[in-house]
Amino acid sequence: MTSGKFGLLATGLAACAMLANVPAGARTLDPANPQDALEISKRLQCGVSEDQPAVYHWSGNIYGRSPGIRDKLLFKGEGMNIRRCVEVNDPVRGKGWRLISREVMLMLDPKTGEVLRKWENPYTGETVDVMHIHNDPVNGRPNFPVSADGKPLTLDNMRDAGPFVFMPFEAPLFYPNPLAGDYQEYIGGEYHAMEIFDFAALKRDLFDSTTPTAYPTVSWVRISGWAPWMKMGSRPGQMVFNAMGRKLPGGFEELPAVLKNEIRANYPIYQDAPPKNDMRPNETTWTKFKLLTDRAREAAATGGKKEAGH
Repeated sequence: MTSGKFGLLATGLAACAMLANVPAGARTLDPANPQDALEISKRLQCGVSEDQPAVYHWSGNIYGRSPGIRDKLLFKGEGMNIRRCVEVNDPVRGKGWRLISREVMLMLDPKTGEVLRKWENPYTGETVDVMHIHNDPVNGRPNFPVSADGKPLTLDNMRDAGPFVFMPFEAPLFYPNPLAGDYQEYIGGEYHAMEIFDFAALKRDLFDSTTPTAYPTVSWVRISGWAPWMKMGSRPGQMVFNAMGRKLPGGFEELPAVLKNEIRANYPIYQDAPPKNDMRPNETTWTKFKLLTDRAREAAATGGKKEAGH
């Protein structure tokens, strides 16, 4: 990362290189301009408009890693995120946008590709109910052309790659585990993970403002602790997710049949993005597991029917 005059010069040179391959005659967006940088990031993330949500799809493998033994392919994964970007206004920072989304990721049998309901844990031998990832919402913070401290927006992570632009994002996560008790700071056990998103887009799509949006590809890696529904207790180890995908021009209907069928049957609200005014706190696998587990325990205590663990 550069700073000062040298940083501005480097940013300007990079911008010139990136714009060189944009089709002649098209109005281009300049990543060195804060307003254009805001629009570029929106085009990467979002759909045509607030009323036409974008859909990202990804698929890949999910491994288990435990000390002293060979890594295990636990699941195939099929996932999607449906999202919209809504306009926000700030009296100081101006007009910006905010990402509003929800997501599903299915755990599939690595041999048959079928959606798993029950799973025999190869580490413990216990058969457990599978809780597929279904988080609602997964929203972002507002984005503006200037930051809270008044600095102009820059796209420092943008890389020129011939006809493409690469934009990697690393998200180191370390925070109190929502399943822990009041004494976690004394005994440890915080949620510790790393999420990596690597976007790639054609320059002619990303910088041509005469087209409504861009359709990049994305790779996603997550390294995290065991999912709570696996009932691994204090057994050491990690899960490694490795997937690739893209934003779908055809939206929800372009998803693989296994995702569309499961969503329509069991997660129907995920056919659309959350409402534009959604201000709910975000969900994660851990908060959703706590919610469903608490509901199941309450239902069992009152003689009700236990909610399915999907």
